[in-house]
Amino acid sequence: MIREKTYMKMLSKATVAALAFGFATQAAATEWNVSVWGKPRVFTSHIEKLNELLQEKTGGEFKLAISYGGLSSNKENLDGISIGAFEMAQFCAGYHEDKNPSLTVLELPFIGVNTLEEEVAVSNAVYAHPAVAKDLARWNAKLLMPSPMPQYNIVGTGEVRDTVEKMNGMRVRATGGLGEAFRAVGAVPTSVTATEAYNAMESGVVDTVAFAQHAHFAYRTIDQADWWTGNLNPGTVNCPVVVNMDAYDALSDDERAALDGSIDEAMAHYLAEYGEIFAKWDQVLAEKGVQKVMLSDEELAKFREAAAGPARAAWVEKMSAQGIPAQELIDLVDSTLAGTR
Repeated sequence: MIREKTYMKMLSKATVAALAFGFATQAAATEWNVSVWGKPRVFTSHIEKLNELLQEKTGGEFKLAISYGGLSSNKENLDGISIGAFEMAQFCAGYHEDKNPSLTVLELPFIGVNTLEEEVAVSNAVYAHPAVAKDLARWNAKLLMPSPMPQYNIVGTGEVRDTVEKMNGMRVRATGGLGEAFRAVGAVPTSVTATEAYNAMESGVVDTVAFAQHAHFAYRTIDQADWWTGNLNPGTVNCPVVVNMDAYDALSDDERAALDGSIDEAMAHYLAEYGEIFAKWDQVLAEKGVQKVMLSDEELAKFREAAAGPARAAWVEKMSAQGIPAQELIDLVDSTLAGTR
C-alpha cells in the first residue's frame, strides 16, 4: 500500500511536470493573426503559402491564423496594424490614399508595367525606398511583400464602352489612380470596396467594374457582365502585405529568418497560381457568353493622352507638397522597369 501511494505520488509529480512542459512548449509557439478579406483565392495564395512554409521550417512553432474578414474591414486593416490588433494584414493603397500617399505612385495610370514579374520588381523597389518605409512606419507597419496584380480591365453591362467618347458619363468602380484615369475621360468613378462591387453592379449603382481577372472571378462580377475589355490596361492597384513592426521585432532570430526566407518561395507560388487564372480566363468568357472587346490603337492613345501625363504631373505636385520625393519615386519605377527588361 505504501509502495502504491509512493508510486501514485511519483506519477502525479510526473504528470504535473509533463503538463507544465506542455504548457511551456505551447506558450513558446508563435501565432500571428492575419487580417484579409473575401475568401481564399489567388490574391491571398502567397499568404496561405507563407503559412505552410513557416510551419514547415519551424516545426509548427510559428504559424499564421488567417482571418477572411473576421478581424477588420479591408479599409481598416492598416489602422488595425497600427494599434497591434493583429500582426499581419493585406490592404490596397487606393482604399485610403491619405494613409499611404507614397505607395500611390504604383497606382498611377499607364506606368508601363506589362507583366506580374515587372509588378513584383517595381513594388519591391518602391517598398525598399526610405521615404516609403518612413511613410508606412507612421502606422507601425513594415512592408513585407506585394500582391502583384495584372493590369485591370473592365466588365460592363449594356452599351459596349469601346471608345473614349462612350466612356463619358460611365459609372465605374475604380479606386485610386485608376479612378482618376477614368475621370479624365469623363467617367464617374466610385471607390466601393471589392466585396461591394457585385451588389453595386447588380443594383445599377455602377455600369462597369475595373478588376484584375482573379477578382472578377472571386467577386462574381463576371456573372453580371455582358462584355469585357481585353486590352484597355489602364493600370492596377497596389496591395501590400504588411506586418506590425513591434511583432516583427519580437520574433526570435530563427522565426525572423524563417519569415524573411520564405517570401521568395511564397511569391513564386503566387505567380504560378496566377498563371492558371490566365489560362482559363478566355474559356470562362466563352462559357458565360461575355463579349471580349478590343479597343483600337487610336482610342487607347486618346485614353493615355488624357489620363497618363496629367495624372503623373498632378501626383508629383501633390506629393511634393507633402514632403514626399515624388519625382524620385517615379524615376525609381522607370529605372526598375528598364533594369528588369
